[in-house]
Order: sequence, then structure tokens, then C-alpha cells
Amino acid sequence: MNKYILSTHELSVGYGKKTVVGNISLDVERGRMVCLIGPNGAGKSTILHTLAGLINPLHGNIELNGKDIKKIKRSEIAKKISLVLSGSEMPNLTTVYELVSFGRAPYTGYFGTLSERDHEIVKGALLRVGAYDLRERFCSELSDGEKQKVMIARAIVQQPELIILDEPTSHLDISHKIEVMRILTALTVENSLTVLMSLHDVDLALKYCDDIITVKNGEITAYGPPKVVIGSGDINKLFDVNNAEFSETLGSLEIKGPEPAEVFIVGCGDSVYGLARTLARHGIGVSCGIMHETDVDAVICSVICSYVAKAPSYTEFTPEILSSAKNEIENSTVIVDSGFIRNDVTKYNSILLDYADKINKPVLSVSDFQTYDALTQKILILLRRDNK
Repeated sequence: MNKYILSTHELSVGYGKKTVVGNISLDVERGRMVCLIGPNGAGKSTILHTLAGLINPLHGNIELNGKDIKKIKRSEIAKKISLVLSGSEMPNLTTVYELVSFGRAPYTGYFGTLSERDHEIVKGALLRVGAYDLRERFCSELSDGEKQKVMIARAIVQQPELIILDEPTSHLDISHKIEVMRILTALTVENSLTVLMSLHDVDLALKYCDDIITVKNGEITAYGPPKVVIGSGDINKLFDVNNAEFSETLGSLEIKGPEPAEVFIVGCGDSVYGLARTLARHGIGVSCGIMHETDVDAVICSVICSYVAKAPSYTEFTPEILSSAKNEIENSTVIVDSGFIRNDVTKYNSILLDYADKINKPVLSVSDFQTYDALTQKILILLRRDNK
């Protein structure tokens, strides 16, 4: 058996004479979940539609199981590759069971008569995606999440080796996004199916996929495991992100506060980065500390804030770090007590609050406000940027 289920060699894809993405040379291994990511209009869908045979390639060739796909009968390709398109129309007066059974078409012949074995496969697919209880409902009655599960079930009953999906999580809420990704992951792990898809949700792609293909400016810019493909700042460059930064450590996009910082948050813990996120969202520059540089609060704040007072360990808070933090407080307009627990470990944060009082800086406490938004409104008043 060929190691690669799908390979392309110097492939160019597009419409008419216009090349959208060129020089695509990929080897997709069996049993892996592979995702294309990139900005809108980069050509992700065009690549997938070409690989699925919906669009003829402009140049180069595609191999399925090591064989030129042009030399494979369409009926045989349908048994090897199934396709799930985002936003596909469903026949309203067709039941879920009937729709899923259409996936058996490559096996049922001209009249489409289902055998007992076909019915078993349809039932199994519906159970696999958690949609068996929907089998008698009309497609018009389904939610977006239910429709996507049903479309995946229809792809499964083709018994393919490769499933190609174009934006399978579009228009879904977070619970359905995760459910769809778990279904697809299970198919690769338990059934050795290969999944090739495009996603807008970079977080999901990095958390669930075995390999990432990045597409931009008419070319494949990288291909490999997420940790190899996504280096420092790569996501920002890929999507031309401004005023935000993608954290490879956290696997999420964080809004950056402007510079210089106007608010210094004293403390450590989730209250610091929770408030910092809220302030950054309102266009307020933030600095903070003192915290341990390997803790999650320091990791998140290092993305959001223009300055973070931190040290390698709680025993290494040097006079230089304290002096630097004091200088940042002097240059800030508002100081916020995050409500950190007072003890020997956080004594330097207590020193910072005492220093802020000493130089007559306005100090607000998180504990005096019911929400971060309420605290933010007070800060905006002190910054004279409120709308009242």
C-alpha cells in the first residue's frame, strides 16, 4: 500500500487561464488530519475542489494511491474520496436517512436499491456521528450543527479512504465545532481515514490537526506539523494581523493594547490577564506585574501588554526588576490592585502598591467592582476618555 493517499506534483489550480495557487507539491500521508489555513481568497477552496475533481487542474498532476487520478474511473474515485462542501443545499423534503443513503450511490448501481448491508452501513454512519435519532426528520428541520453531522455521515457511507471538507465548522457554535472536530479525529484514529480540509478557525486547526498547510499570495508557504509550521509571528504574517498577536504557546489570538501603557495592573493570576484583555479591547494600553515568567498569566500578559515585570522564579525578583516596575508605575496614569493574595511570595507586588500610594497615583481595586467592564468605565473616566 502506498504511504501517501494523495500526492500533487507542480500542480496549478484556478479558473479559466487564471492561476489562483501554483506549484503545489504535496504528499498527504494516510490516517492524518490535514488542514489548509490562510486568508480569505487565498485559494484554499480552489485547491480542495481541484483535488476532489470538481475543477480541472491548470497544470501538473494529482496522484491517488500513487496512480494518476486522470487514469482512474470516476466511479472508482467516488469509492476513494468523499466531499463535504460548506453551505451545501439539502433537499428539504428528503429525510436524513434518505440523504445519508445517497452516499451509497457508488455501490448500489443504476437503480440505487439498498441491500441489507447498505442499510447497516447507513445506520452505522448515523450512529458514528451521533445523528441516528435524526434519521426520520426532514433535512429542512435540522440546525446547522445537525446538518454538518449528517453531511459527514453521508461521506462516511461512501467508505472512502479520504474525506475532503471545505470549512466544516463554518456557522457553527463552539460546542458543534468541537463535536465535528472530534468526529473527524476519531475517523482518522479509529478508521485510518485521511481528512483534508480548510478552516478559518486557526485555534481548532492547531489543536486538532496533524499537519497544517498555509496558503498565501498564490502559493503554499509551509506544510508540516503545527509546531514545525507555526513559528514566532508566522500566523500574524499569514493573516496580516495588526493590533493583535497569535500566541503559539496558548494557541489563541490576543488583542494587543496600544503603547504607551496608561494603566499598570499590580499582581499576578487570572484577574490580571482577564482585566488586561478587557482594557486592550477598549483601546487602553496596559502594563503589569510582578509575576513568574513561566506562569500562564505572564505568558498571556506578555502578548497583551507593552510591559510585564517578571522573573524566572519567585526567589529571583531582583532590585532591578522592582526598580523597572516602579518606573513603569511612574509613567502610568492609573494603577489597579488585581486582588492578589498577600504573602511572602507576592511581597514585591505589595511594595509596588505602597509605592503607587506614596507618589499619589490613583489606585483602584478589582474587588471594588462587580465586573471588569465596570472597572474599565471608571478607568476611562480617570483617563478622561469616557463618553459622558
